[in-house]
Amino acid sequence: MTTAETPTLAQRSVDLVITNGLLVSPDTTTAADIAVDQGRIVAIGAPGTLPPARETIDATGLHVIPGAIDVHVHFREPGFSHKETWTSATQAAAVGGVTTVFDMPNTNPPTANVAALEQKHALAGTQAIVDYGLYGLIGEHNLDQLEAMAEAGAASFKLYMGSENPLVPCPPDGAIVEAFEILARLGLRCTVHAENTPLLAWRGDKLRAAGRTEAAAHLEQHIDLAAVEAVSRTAIFAEWTGAKVHIAHESTRHSLPHIRFAKARGVDLTVETCPHYLFLTTDDGARLGDNFMRVKPPVREPGHAGPLWDALLDGTIDMLSTDHAPHLRSEKTRDVIWDCAPGFPGVETAMVLMLAQVSRGRLTLGQYVRMACEAPAKAFGLFPTKGVLAVGADADIVLLDMTRTGHITADGLHSIGNATPFEGFALHGLPVRTLVRGRTVAVEGRPVGTPGWGRPVAVTRT
Repeated sequence: MTTAETPTLAQRSVDLVITNGLLVSPDTTTAADIAVDQGRIVAIGAPGTLPPARETIDATGLHVIPGAIDVHVHFREPGFSHKETWTSATQAAAVGGVTTVFDMPNTNPPTANVAALEQKHALAGTQAIVDYGLYGLIGEHNLDQLEAMAEAGAASFKLYMGSENPLVPCPPDGAIVEAFEILARLGLRCTVHAENTPLLAWRGDKLRAAGRTEAAAHLEQHIDLAAVEAVSRTAIFAEWTGAKVHIAHESTRHSLPHIRFAKARGVDLTVETCPHYLFLTTDDGARLGDNFMRVKPPVREPGHAGPLWDALLDGTIDMLSTDHAPHLRSEKTRDVIWDCAPGFPGVETAMVLMLAQVSRGRLTLGQYVRMACEAPAKAFGLFPTKGVLAVGADADIVLLDMTRTGHITADGLHSIGNATPFEGFALHGLPVRTLVRGRTVAVEGRPVGTPGWGRPVAVTRT
């Protein structure tokens, strides 16, 4: 068929129309219909104005948002499939309204070379029901692998500037600066676990030698200074090299002035925080068990969550991620704090926790879309293909019923490691359908996507 003979959109049918919904962007909420064809949004218009469709979803009474993008998850395969698999993890993501994830490299083997990256692509490619990016690891001895991993499809890179994990040790500053120089040339953002490793090691050794085994010792090891120093050092190294950097899981109010200072200087620095830093404090140890609370960086004393909320709403902190790190309950309830697994599942619960706060008036749906959809898409080279409801974008779409209520329960989660710290939290506003590139992958709290539907993201390098 010649171009002149190609039917216009009004003359042909499309795969899907979502009708009668309220479309939410960071700035507006509009009553409109969405037409989807071949996985992409092809038209947005007033109800009744779009072409006929082979499938219609009636979104009357529902809000329609882009799928959330979680740039910080640990999906555990290969090496730790007793905690999570790509199947269970992406089912949890889909039910939670997350349509794109970026998986961290601290698996076994670590994602530190092209072969390990290809191994993980093979696992994800046959199991995932949402789209995904894979992190490459920055280490002392694999700097010659960074460009090859980028060419092989690494969506970003991860630097463990604070690490006690022998699989992903912290490289020396010389290697960090050289890595930043390489990534600046490649145009890919580097996510940094920003804590000072020598400080953590020194304090941890002394606390263990003193026989400290209780939860308070973990907090004393991960002193706020370890985060503040590493955030500042990351910003200085990025400023010097021109690298784009992203601060993972910001946990302390004391970092915020240093983040603002770096941004004011023009450093290309973005920042995330996570629900456990917004909703929990050390006081929750009485409810959960003090050792259960272990996560790196730690959940801190009362007085940090409020400033972190303020920074998230004013844009100092750019986005919401989860640091989804599932463990079995038996791994979270050991008697010695150093033996207790650090981290929590989060990819299924982040959206519903924030929607409950929307219902209570703490933020708007537009603000949520900015921090969970648009900001990560822009920071990691996915925008405008993802993170937005716009013609030409992937049809990654979530339908929300803001009248629905419920509670979080571990038994209701889809992760294998379902030991959530949010057990019993009241919810008001739930995702009722999740679509990835126009195909429904979760509906009414049930994953229905076909394993292998998820595909690796295409990242724009700048």
